[in-house]
Amino acid sequence: MRFGPVPVAEAAGLISAHTVRRADIILRKGAVIAHEVAVELARAGLSEIVAAALEPDDVGEDTAAARLAGYLRGPNLRAEAPFTGRCNLFAETSGVLTVASARIDAVNAVDEAVTVATLPPFKPVVEGEMVATVKIIPYAVPAAVLAGACGAAEAGALAVAPYRRRRVGVVSTRLPSLKEATIDKTLRVLAERLAPAAAGIVAEARVPHAAEAVAAALAEAIDGAGAEIVVVFGASAIADRRDVIPAGIEAAGGRVEHLGMPVDPGNLLLIGTRGGVPVIGAPGCARSPKENGFDWILHRLLADLPVNRADIVALGVGGLLMEIVSRPQPRAGSGTAGEGADADG
Repeated sequence: MRFGPVPVAEAAGLISAHTVRRADIILRKGAVIAHEVAVELARAGLSEIVAAALEPDDVGEDTAAARLAGYLRGPNLRAEAPFTGRCNLFAETSGVLTVASARIDAVNAVDEAVTVATLPPFKPVVEGEMVATVKIIPYAVPAAVLAGACGAAEAGALAVAPYRRRRVGVVSTRLPSLKEATIDKTLRVLAERLAPAAAGIVAEARVPHAAEAVAAALAEAIDGAGAEIVVVFGASAIADRRDVIPAGIEAAGGRVEHLGMPVDPGNLLLIGTRGGVPVIGAPGCARSPKENGFDWILHRLLADLPVNRADIVALGVGGLLMEIVSRPQPRAGSGTAGEGADADG
């Protein structure tokens, strides 16, 4: 692409690099300069104009943006018509955005003329939400650059995993220090979290804070009520793999996949499984409606995305979500946890 000032008399058919206003004439940035417009601008006293001229092997900005977006677009995404070198991708359903981050990085590294921006990986999205934009910076790119960008992309590098698990069981353990009102509030907060996924609580049990009671409640929620995910809220935070909740999962015939998460709030989350059904040992912060690490794991599981130890340990960068102001000495002192919650969870 050639770019620079040209005599107005030679500008017809070129692309205006900037918006030009003369008398009653308005020539918009990016517009192809019509012959009659060039004549009118000359009559208005303009001698030259900054314009772009495409070379034979150039691909126009809109065509290039749409082509690259097509390479990146995966299931449950739609691309809108390109404009001014931009092509936006939108979710066609509610779910969790999946991003092949390395492929997006590779595309952006091809040439400064080509850019792709996305929402963060695994972000919950709703139908109609914009999740990514492809922007071609100049008015055209060489065909070889576009081919390089498309080659660096991966079919389906961006996609929305729709919510699939909708039946959620809840087990709450009891201790004398935990009020029933706290459990009631916890269930309301969880129901609100599940609503965007069109999921709901299909089984709810309140049992003593003992491994055998947790095991029986898990079996009933999964085998009896058909729960596709079970969330266990402990009256006391999980402190060790040998604690009540992990012991209860194992007693029910399940296994503990991972305890602990480098996300704060949310450190004391447990991931397990029983008969192929995910089980979450919820951290104390999951009783709060504020975003915390529990949300990140819950939404992935609702979308039937696997969550393993490697997925969890990768959450540390960006995992510091907020400070909890109730801590007199944040992350350094020993405060008293609230009812059913944990100062570190």
